[in-house]
Amino acid sequence: MSGLQIVSNLSQVEKEFSINLGHLADGPKNRKATEYEQFEVNLRNEAARMSEFYEVFYCLENSIRKLVADMLIEAEGADWWNSKRVDEKRIKEPSEARKKKEVDSGITPRSDQLIDYTTFGELSQIITDNWDLFEPIFQSKTAVSNVSNQLNLLRGPIAHCNPTDELEQERLNLAVRTWFKIMS
Repeated sequence: MSGLQIVSNLSQVEKEFSINLGHLADGPKNRKATEYEQFEVNLRNEAARMSEFYEVFYCLENSIRKLVADMLIEAEGADWWNSKRVDEKRIKEPSEARKKKEVDSGITPRSDQLIDYTTFGELSQIITDNWDLFEPIFQSKTAVSNVSNQLNLLRGPIAHCNPTDELEQERLNLAVRTWFKIMS
């Protein structure tokens, strides 16, 4: 057996049993949870696989949040959140309630900006409600709604720590590509 085959076999054993046999130089540890090793190997492997899809959604949702904020700041100025462009009942009040709930619970609030308390669906609503601002960016208002709805459905299992099968992962990748494709 060659050295390369041995290293390959050791790597397979490490991956299968989530152990480090020490045949490669130690890299930085990715996990900080002190009790992480107490979870079953299969559960840890599934979590690692699903973390990739969480990362995609984290980037997508926060890039959309930044786009919305940038466009509304440009149109309404720094106090855009308090303008008529953000619906009071559907966007402002629920976001303010989420922030209050965090503050009242004693945990560190995630942000001072209320847009950071909007849901994925609410971000889509802000875009379609302010189509006059976003029309130069997107090809179609209907496409924004349709792709956002599909992304929101795909987001649910990922955000709520449920595994998705391979077909749903392909749908997610396709929906993210479609989102960027509908941008002019």
